[in-house]
Amino acid sequence: MTNPSFKTEVLVLGIGNLLWADEGFGVRAIEAFHQQYEDHPDLRLLDGGTLGHYLINEVMDAKRILLFDCCDLKAEPGTLKLLRDEDVKIWSTTKISAHQTGMNDVLATATLMGYQPASFSVIAIQPLELNDYGASLTDAIKAKIPEAIAMAADELKQWGYTVSKRETNLEDDDFVLSTLSIDRYEKERPSEELAPRDGDARYRLRSS
Repeated sequence: MTNPSFKTEVLVLGIGNLLWADEGFGVRAIEAFHQQYEDHPDLRLLDGGTLGHYLINEVMDAKRILLFDCCDLKAEPGTLKLLRDEDVKIWSTTKISAHQTGMNDVLATATLMGYQPASFSVIAIQPLELNDYGASLTDAIKAKIPEAIAMAADELKQWGYTVSKRETNLEDDDFVLSTLSIDRYEKERPSEELAPRDGDARYRLRSS
């Protein structure tokens, strides 16, 4: 039985790590959704990043959850799927990153505490690259963002929450820090000499 005292009708959540290329899909998707769709009184949009257990209260407070994330769908990079009900297990059992493990733990903890959402859906994408430190989304994944947020709008409509597109996309968006906005993040990426693509050079293993 769902909790009648939910504080949030629908939590639209993006999770992921912007620092590892396509790992940032969920965060970029929720960013784009906010830029392109009008605010809705029943929706709470949240960049969950890699917060893991810090999201437990947000999850427990939500009647329905719509989540953006990357997932090993055993498919071609860029493949998008809407996972519902039993299909969500595809996402929850393919731990391709640390943040996903953390989110699975949050949901498991919430379930043990009696949480049962009215609906839970994941808009999942097959990533291309996860090991390019400091990179933005690959072109194949970035190109799917419009389709992903359109899928989200359709799913919300199925749940009874119709969202409308903004007349013009938000330019100065305060949803994410300006230094992390996708345009600035991509334009200001340092050279490979200054910022090694496989992590901090001080901590990489070196042969003796």
